[in-house]
Amino acid sequence: MTRKRFPSSAEPAKSKTGAKSAAAEFVGGRATHGAILEGSGLYGLLVESVQDYAIFALDPDGYVITWNTGAARLKGYAPEEIIGRHFSVFYPEEDDPLVKTRWELEVAAREGRFEDEGWRVRKDGTQFWANVIITALRAPDGTLVGFAKVTRDLTERKAAEERAVRDASRLAAVEASNRTKSEFLATMSHELRTPLNAIGGYAELMELGVAGPVTSEQESYLSRIRSSQQHLLAIINDLLNYSRSEAGQLAYDLERISLHDVVERSIPMMLPTATSKSIAIGHGPCTMAVHAWADEQKVEQIVLNLLSNAVKFTPRGGRVVVSCGIAEDQSTITVSDTGPGVPPEKSEEIFEPFVQLGRSLTSQQQGTGLGLAISRELARAMHGDLRVESAPGGGAAFTLTLPNAERGT
Repeated sequence: MTRKRFPSSAEPAKSKTGAKSAAAEFVGGRATHGAILEGSGLYGLLVESVQDYAIFALDPDGYVITWNTGAARLKGYAPEEIIGRHFSVFYPEEDDPLVKTRWELEVAAREGRFEDEGWRVRKDGTQFWANVIITALRAPDGTLVGFAKVTRDLTERKAAEERAVRDASRLAAVEASNRTKSEFLATMSHELRTPLNAIGGYAELMELGVAGPVTSEQESYLSRIRSSQQHLLAIINDLLNYSRSEAGQLAYDLERISLHDVVERSIPMMLPTATSKSIAIGHGPCTMAVHAWADEQKVEQIVLNLLSNAVKFTPRGGRVVVSCGIAEDQSTITVSDTGPGVPPEKSEEIFEPFVQLGRSLTSQQQGTGLGLAISRELARAMHGDLRVESAPGGGAAFTLTLPNAERGT
């Protein structure tokens, strides 16, 4: 079916002289079918002064007969350019303007009011998102004499809503992806731990001679198997801890703990590795008076991660120092080393998952790059933090801060 097309303005033809005459009656305080806008220049002043809303009147056929300052500002037409034209000029072509405007006036006439939101068109062709209210105007005897139309520009609100929807969708997608990744890591970790534990167990049995005597060469091979198994198991444990942390599955048993005791227990665990590299681990200041409100097992895990990193990156003959103290309302443990240090621009990047400085295909360093990421997550979950101070070639000092137990949680 071929739709009827209107003149170039896409509006039905009507005598502008007749519309302007009707407008004159409308704004003069007496309408053709009775007193609609009674009295006053106060009403005219009120409508004309509103600049944030387009407020204008239509005759019963939808032709513009009044035009306020807000309408001129919002839609771009001067009064002499729009009075006498059909209000379908404000609708985009895809809306089939004549059909839509006729339907809107029919609803307003039947129900007394019509409200809608949608795209509208300015004089210059640009579009804006509008809230539109059309109210039927009737004479005391019920005769329809026209319509009042109020339009608000809601473009910014709509853009904000669309941004919020996009952000929410993006966040939901990220959370779903993280959940899937965490579940995969947890499953993979559990599946790998079982055969790795079996490898370690059988290697240990062979070393003990349970299956018969072993030669010195075989002992060397078994030692390498055990070392590789323990290394892989440490990586798997890191992955499992990371996946649990991301999924929020870690429980924290917060209590008053002694940081001095944590340091005392942690250093001996790293001594064999440090000794094999001729690295000394020393005590810095750390009195028994330093207490924190934290999960002791998680704090120990963080300190061991820091010590392991320090020993890993410190050259042979270097030194690692562990100290503890109180700074304002925080209790601290600091692990410093004489290694190559951390470039200032990398001081945050090293706490990202799977990041390890100096890693390459020929690098001697091993690990997943998860130790520092896990440690910071654990620290922040206990209302603390983990930061680094360093200069290239000047070593690095990693400081764990935790709530001081003597000053409340």
